[in-house]
Amino acid sequence: MSLVIKAEPAPLAVASDGVVRVGGTRVTLDTVVAVFKQGSTAEEIVQRYPSLMLGDVYASIAFYLNHQEDVEAYLQQRQQQAQEIRQMNEARFDPQGLRDRLLARRIERQA
Repeated sequence: MSLVIKAEPAPLAVASDGVVRVGGTRVTLDTVVAVFKQGSTAEEIVQRYPSLMLGDVYASIAFYLNHQEDVEAYLQQRQQQAQEIRQMNEARFDPQGLRDRLLARRIERQA
């Protein structure tokens, strides 16, 4: 019996919104990389996100390590997009006094 070695694609898929997800789940590559960079092992990541399969986590980490520059550029782009969206939301919805307005609304409903 001989062992057949073949290359398998990374278990990563780009959703229509441009977000890279792992193993057909809703867990993003951003999340897996962030937790890995914090020192979590693949097993710990699977415990934290049980929808992931251990092999997919190892493959995603390997992809990150083998394409670190590209993945870091993608992560930077995602952070920049998140910041732009946050700024747009803050411009549309004034966060000043939000807590006070919510508390006032709560009191009105209770009265």
